[in-house]
Amino acid sequence: MSKSWIETNTFHYSDFNDLDNLVKMKKSKNLAISLCLPTLNEEKTIAKEIIFMKSELMTRYPLLDEIIVIDSGSTDRTLEVAKAYGADIYEADSILSRLNKFKGKGENLWKALHVTKGDIIIYLDADIKNIHHRFAYGLLGPLLLSDNIKYSKAFYDRPIATGKNKIRPTGGGRVTELVIRPLFSLFFPELTQILQPLSGEYAGYREIFEKIPFPIGYGIETSMILDICEKWGLDVIAQVDLDKRIHRNQDTKALGKMAFAILKTFFNRIEKAELINLKTEMFDEIIQYYLVKDEFKPDTMKFEGFERPPMIEIPEYLEKYKK
Repeated sequence: MSKSWIETNTFHYSDFNDLDNLVKMKKSKNLAISLCLPTLNEEKTIAKEIIFMKSELMTRYPLLDEIIVIDSGSTDRTLEVAKAYGADIYEADSILSRLNKFKGKGENLWKALHVTKGDIIIYLDADIKNIHHRFAYGLLGPLLLSDNIKYSKAFYDRPIATGKNKIRPTGGGRVTELVIRPLFSLFFPELTQILQPLSGEYAGYREIFEKIPFPIGYGIETSMILDICEKWGLDVIAQVDLDKRIHRNQDTKALGKMAFAILKTFFNRIEKAELINLKTEMFDEIIQYYLVKDEFKPDTMKFEGFERPPMIEIPEYLEKYKK
């Protein structure tokens, strides 16, 4: 009986603890590697992330060639701190400035493709309180040691012993378990093997990222999985157990906004794939309510669901990378 994807493509970061070997593989494949940190008001955590990654993965083990911070318009000292600790900093609005300007994590990740030089790009959230260099080298391991894997995604949290390795099948966040896992179960049951589809830490080859669209906001992780699987299949994806991740938690209403954007992205994808036929247009606004002086007041936020096209379609990018 053949093994399932979760058995063959699931790893633990300790599988890649031999950093000298990772450096050797990087050199043998003649690869450049970029680390991108998308930020918005992350002055409390950004310095520690840069210090860890520079000292361990640039100075001690030359795995990373650059650390890039792409900022969405921080009002704190995020950019000042990041620059002081040696990262290359960019304001998202200044990249490809002829284009309309948007705010959102997906926008930052997309624009990072234009300013980074790596053949492999690692994306890490900038609010990780227990940052460790395993967050980067753990994701790099499958990409460097396999010729087939092109995209690796993190999972973490509650350990469940399964033989020699540890995996976390119940370690997903609230939006994962209440929104994405039920949707995957309904439409793409094979994707339920991805334990934390909404994790904000992943890495992949430029040749993958440049060929897929990027929603500008919260839908980016969902769209990335669906688009990569549609174009190249599940087998090019790996998932890596990074142990424990500590970050700030969002309140329920903030998670509701996230879920709204993810749902809209998901239904746009499955409608384009002709898996469903929506008889009406989806609305662009999420309406939530707050109690103010014994009255319920509506709070409405609009999500237009704008997506950036594949970067390979942008003339400036084609010229820069001589595609």
